[in-house]
Amino acid sequence: MQTKTANTIKRIVDAVLTVLLLFLMAYQVTGDVLHEWLGIGMTVTLVLHHILNRKWYKALFKGKYSPYRILMTAVNTLMLAAIALTALSGMSMSGHAVPFMYGLINVMTARKLHLAMSYWSFILMGVHIGLHMKAMTAKMPDKGKIVFNVILSGVSGVGLWLFLKGDIASYITFRTHFAFLDYTTAKWLVILQNLAMLLFFVHIGYVLSEVAQRGSNKRYSPKPLIWLGCAAVIGSVMFFAMKKSSGATGFDDPGWQTANLFKADKYSCI
Repeated sequence: MQTKTANTIKRIVDAVLTVLLLFLMAYQVTGDVLHEWLGIGMTVTLVLHHILNRKWYKALFKGKYSPYRILMTAVNTLMLAAIALTALSGMSMSGHAVPFMYGLINVMTARKLHLAMSYWSFILMGVHIGLHMKAMTAKMPDKGKIVFNVILSGVSGVGLWLFLKGDIASYITFRTHFAFLDYTTAKWLVILQNLAMLLFFVHIGYVLSEVAQRGSNKRYSPKPLIWLGCAAVIGSVMFFAMKKSSGATGFDDPGWQTANLFKADKYSCI
């Protein structure tokens, strides 16, 4: 009974983390103050998440490392580092939640670091969720898995298009200091767009878990890669088709505006 209760609490905490993540990545929806407090809430919830999963840390140096365990450990370690840097850089720019930490890191450095690390945290959290997806879908009937893969491929394909359209690659490679956010889109749609982008990386994690957990006979089905390939084709076709028809995407799209271009001290906080 205690194990069942603990698992339920873990699922609730994981769900809260996902919701917080979606809203934290929607700065144009929350604004300065709420963004900072959501970031503090995310930090506290993450601490709780790691306390609830402390057994994972205790087992780090025990047992053999299978390909899946190596992958999971690498993703978790990178995600923890990215989240820690996101939190530290965000708090160094805080003007509301923890203003006493302002300037802990040079503001210009903190802003660039925060922008890159927040998206790396987003990407790695998606992959992390995807690595657990195989267990979540294990009891699905075969037809249910087909429907699931079709939906996941379609939605994650849209997510890839949004990722390309927003030129997120320039954020995670430290090529820009500022986030270009679409303030013309309805707030609820911004959240759904973030969910679609997250699902693209969930899809990647799902495929990686399938590859890493292949059977002992070493035979591997190409189906997971085919589904991911379908998503990649959907996203790429949408991106290039709409780029050709509109002549403007990402930074050039008039709907995308620079967030707090002249307010480096109040850019964001997590």
